[in-house]
Amino acid sequence: MADTNTKSSAVKIGLKAFLLSAFIILLLMIFSGILTMVLPSGEFQRITDKGKTLVVPGTYQVIDKPEYPLWRWLTAPVEVLFAPGNLALITIIIFIISVGGSIAILEGAGVMEELIQLLVRRFSRRKYLLIALLILFFMTVSSFIGVYEGLVPMIIFLVPLAISLGWDSLTGLGISLLPLAFGFASAVTNPFTIAVAQRIADLPLFSGSWLRIIFFFTVYALVTAFVIYHAKKVEKHPERSLSYKDDEMIRQRLTSQGLAGSESEAAGSSAKQKALAWFGLCVGIAMAIVFATARSPGLSDLAFPVMALLFLIGGIGGGFIAKMIGKDIIRSFLQGAANLAPGILLILMAYSVKHIIVSGKIMDTILYGAANLIQGSKPLAAAFLVYATTLIMNFFIGSASAKAFLMMPLLSPLADLVGITRQTAVLAFDFGDGFSNMLFPTNALLLIALSFTVVSYPKWIAWTWKLQLMILAITSAFLALAVAIRFGPF
Repeated sequence: MADTNTKSSAVKIGLKAFLLSAFIILLLMIFSGILTMVLPSGEFQRITDKGKTLVVPGTYQVIDKPEYPLWRWLTAPVEVLFAPGNLALITIIIFIISVGGSIAILEGAGVMEELIQLLVRRFSRRKYLLIALLILFFMTVSSFIGVYEGLVPMIIFLVPLAISLGWDSLTGLGISLLPLAFGFASAVTNPFTIAVAQRIADLPLFSGSWLRIIFFFTVYALVTAFVIYHAKKVEKHPERSLSYKDDEMIRQRLTSQGLAGSESEAAGSSAKQKALAWFGLCVGIAMAIVFATARSPGLSDLAFPVMALLFLIGGIGGGFIAKMIGKDIIRSFLQGAANLAPGILLILMAYSVKHIIVSGKIMDTILYGAANLIQGSKPLAAAFLVYATTLIMNFFIGSASAKAFLMMPLLSPLADLVGITRQTAVLAFDFGDGFSNMLFPTNALLLIALSFTVVSYPKWIAWTWKLQLMILAITSAFLALAVAIRFGPF
């Protein structure tokens, strides 16, 4: 039986990483609060259509500023727990606790080391092919099916695998988080971005896929080249990795586990393999449910609760199968949950940025100002302003479908007025919605993903900023092409 008191979990947020990220988000909260004082408050009228709330174009009115004192900027992270729509946030918190605790149990039982050793043995001679295939898999499921949240926990397995194969945590994120997010952004038939936006714009469902498929493979080639180049650089000069020092603890733990396994390979190995099979079954069922419900925005809201429940069942059941006693299972679970508690605080702070803007009644004001800019622009400038507006709104609203219901009722008629096709407006919306998810610290999924690793938000930005600039250039080129060819059908 493993000694859960002495094992150090790989799923842990460092103090320095937490403080840096918290400071950045705090500045954004203060900035949002200042905006509520500077900008006039205003509202669009809204209607409910088939259970969805849509903005009514041309109904914006300035309203009296609500009473929203400065001290409430700082209490916003608590207020979001009781705000409308808080169920999604509470579900995310339960999900993080369940995943953190379950993985800590499996680490304490030695099941995680069994999984890593199995994967290393299988893929050590096909490392770069593995990178290309994993990136293709993650990009495909997020681009075509819209699966994103349900695959985020895979980061927990792929980061240690990357380190075991001679790379670093950033490479692990590069073969999981990057393709998940960039696949979602380079959507071909994503039901949460393309389908919702096209339906509101009265476009044929999934029309214009030919250009989006070309864009998808362009982004795939860029991301794959970026990650493989980084992996090769880390192999030659490991100490130059931005996460080298942070990875050292994980590297030592994986090495010591490998040595321990070679000395007593028979002892407990069968139990660990059974526990791994049980956990794999639970994760497999969760993945099947996530894939089955991906096409339905309503049912897809079950992704986090389902993943949380099945990780919990898999982790606790795996601990018992690996012959851990109940006391050690509870201790490991609580320790794993505590390790990710700082991540929960960061997510509450990130959610509070939108809460401050909404409480100050300036969300519609920002959208109204952007719509006026677009209305007075020429076609190419208008397309890029749609792109920029979506980027700005994505800073406050992470949900793609929520942004679509807010923005597309305004953007669709504006597209007709300024001489760009509605299909081009949808493309610009998709570009603006997706890629900045890996850039903005207000995106909860980015913070969740990083909380599963030792990579801080500043280090993540330091690693990805060049890739983001390349993506900006490529999206701009495709957007200009869409304007030039009058990307349609209309």
